[in-house]
Amino acid sequence: MSVSESITKKSASNLAMAFVLLPKERADAMCRLYAFCRQVDDVADEATRPVEDRRLELGRWRLELRRLYEGGQASFPVVEELAPVIRAHKLTLGLFEEILHGVEMDLDIARYPTYEELDAYCYRVASAVGLQSIEIFGYSNPACRDYAVHLGKALQLTNILRDVRNDALRDRIYIPLAELERYQVSEDDILKQRYSKQFRELAGSVAARARSFYRKARESLPVSDRRSMIAAELMGSVYWDLLGELERRRFDVFTEERICVSKPRKLVLILRTWLRLGLGVATPHYGDHSK
Repeated sequence: MSVSESITKKSASNLAMAFVLLPKERADAMCRLYAFCRQVDDVADEATRPVEDRRLELGRWRLELRRLYEGGQASFPVVEELAPVIRAHKLTLGLFEEILHGVEMDLDIARYPTYEELDAYCYRVASAVGLQSIEIFGYSNPACRDYAVHLGKALQLTNILRDVRNDALRDRIYIPLAELERYQVSEDDILKQRYSKQFRELAGSVAARARSFYRKARESLPVSDRRSMIAAELMGSVYWDLLGELERRRFDVFTEERICVSKPRKLVLILRTWLRLGLGVATPHYGDHSK
């Protein structure tokens, strides 16, 4: 088993689960891209290490990539395994730089004043990954790039809502401070995990913003490329389902139990996504205007 496969298998993430619907070559390529993203994210989140140590470590990852793009040999196993994927699918250094900038933001930024600043973060840690991923999936219509950007932001906002409690334990608040003020929720309310009517309304507004990005993704994906985007479509379905579960629980995300989509439900969504595409159903299972 390769280093990338080991990292992916150990993570048991929703993204890794989606690879099951891909042809082997593309699944292997996505496994290597995912392993890179997982490793650099873990470096940024390793709270037991001083921030400057983590910054230097991420700098070494950046140098590894630049060396590779300049024709040199990688020394990090994950980057070495990623090299043939970069060549085969023409992945750009600029998007890898964006991903690294995104995880580096977590070293310095624990609050976001407005959605404008948060959108930049979501683009880097989610949409940039999506833009690299669609190169691996293969597409014919450039509109797929808009799809990747919108879906990435939708998934990241859903993650932010689900992880309010865990982020608060690390003194992080991703929901913009301007929105907290609008709904009369203080930073202390979040950090001390006070569940209230005001918080429900705040969370509901974030959910509405996430839904708007799901709709944009739904509307921007060309029908001709829907089959090649099957793994991304599954991710959209899983996270749409997760957003629905958060709403059903009235956004009570301060309990110790992390809200998630169950394994049986994920299997249903995998089967549903596969059947919908197999039957030629053109609309995805998320972003419904009636929701």
